[in-house]
Amino acid sequence: MTEFAIPFNRVAPAGREFEYIRQAIDRRHISGSGPFTHDCEALLERELGVPRVLLTTSCTHALEMCALLLDVGPGDEVILPSFTFVSTANAFALRGARPVFVDVRDDTLNIDERLIAAAITPRTKAIVVVHYAGVACEMEPILEVASARGVAVVEDNAHGLFGRYRGRLLGTFGALSALSFHETKNVSCGEGGALILNDRRLIERAEIIREKGTNRSRFLRGEVDKYTWMDVGSSYVPSDLLAAFLFGQLERKDDIQRLRRVVFERYDGALRDWARERDIGALSPPEGCEHPSHMYYLRLSGPDERERFIRTLAEAGMLAVSHYVALHLSPVGRRLGYRPGDLPVTERISDQLVRLPFFTSLDERDQRAVIERILTMDIGPLRAHEATVATNDAREIDDRARRR
Repeated sequence: MTEFAIPFNRVAPAGREFEYIRQAIDRRHISGSGPFTHDCEALLERELGVPRVLLTTSCTHALEMCALLLDVGPGDEVILPSFTFVSTANAFALRGARPVFVDVRDDTLNIDERLIAAAITPRTKAIVVVHYAGVACEMEPILEVASARGVAVVEDNAHGLFGRYRGRLLGTFGALSALSFHETKNVSCGEGGALILNDRRLIERAEIIREKGTNRSRFLRGEVDKYTWMDVGSSYVPSDLLAAFLFGQLERKDDIQRLRRVVFERYDGALRDWARERDIGALSPPEGCEHPSHMYYLRLSGPDERERFIRTLAEAGMLAVSHYVALHLSPVGRRLGYRPGDLPVTERISDQLVRLPFFTSLDERDQRAVIERILTMDIGPLRAHEATVATNDAREIDDRARRR
C-alpha cells in the first residue's frame, strides 16, 4: 500500500483514551455493556437531549437495528438517496425490502425533499435521509410528508454528529437515527456506531435486538433474575475497550470540533474564490445548516479531470479521494431496474466529487502545502477563458501593428 506524506485521514488520540483502555482491562470487563459503554451512552444522551442512545459495533449495525425495529420485510419499500454508502441500502435490503432511490439536490448533495412524495407508495415503510458531509437535509418538509403519509423517518447521521438544522441537533428528528464512529469520523474508536432512539416506544425492543434477541439488558439492571430469548436480534454490542477509547474522544468533543473548524475554514478561505473562478463546486451549506466540519470537497468537471487532480496531489505525496459510486448504477441497482439517466444529479456528482485530506491533527504547514499544490493546478474552465483572452489580445496587437 502506498504511503503518503499527507494521508487522507489520520487518527489521533484527543485525551485520555489509552488511560481508559487500561482502566477497562484492569476492571476485567472488556466485553460489551461495560462501564465505558454506559458512560458513552449517557454522555450522548445528555449532549443530544434524546431519550436513549445504544452503542453499536458500527453505523451499519445501527441501521440494521432500525430495519428490525420498523419490522421491515419482503414487499416493503424504503426511500433513500442513491448517493450514499452501501450500508444505508443494505440494512433494509437484508430484510427483503426494495430500495427506492431518489435523486439528490445539486447544492447540498442531500436527498431532494421535493421528490419524496412522488416516490411514496402503499408499500413504503421508511424514508432514510443522509446528512451528507454533515450538512442537514431539509427536515421540515420531509417530516411533514412522512407524517401525512404515515411513514417513519430514519436519519443516517454518519457524517453529522453535532451538526444542526435550524438550531436543532442532527439525529434528533427521525424516530431513529444512526451514528458512525469509524476512524474517518470526527469522533472515532476505529469501528463503532450508535443508535439514537427518539421514539420511546422502541427503546425496550431495541435493547433486546442489540443483545442477540434476549432481555439481557434487563437482567444486568437486576430487573429479571435470568434472561432468555425474546425476539430476533444479533450481537450489536461493542467491546468496552472500544467504548473506552470512544469515551476519551467524546470527552474532548469540543476541542475536536474546534480544531476541525480551523481545518475547514483554512481550506475554504484559500480555495473558495479559486474554485468559483473555475466553475468548481465546493461545500456550501445553506442558511440554517451548521455542519460539524466533517470534510472538505470540491466538484470538478468530470471523472477525467478528477483523476488528474487526484494524481497530481498523489505525485506530491498527498492523498485525495473520490466518494460514493451511485448505488442505482451498481450491479444490484441495475438488477432492481435502474439505468443511466434515471438520477442525473446523483450521476453527475458521483463523477465529479473529490475529498481533500481532512483530519483533526492536520497541521497548518501540511494543509498549506496541499492548498498551494492545488492553486498551481491548470484546471477548470478558466483555462479556456484565459486562452480566449490571450487570443483576442494577440489579434488586437496585430491589428494595431497593421494600422501603423
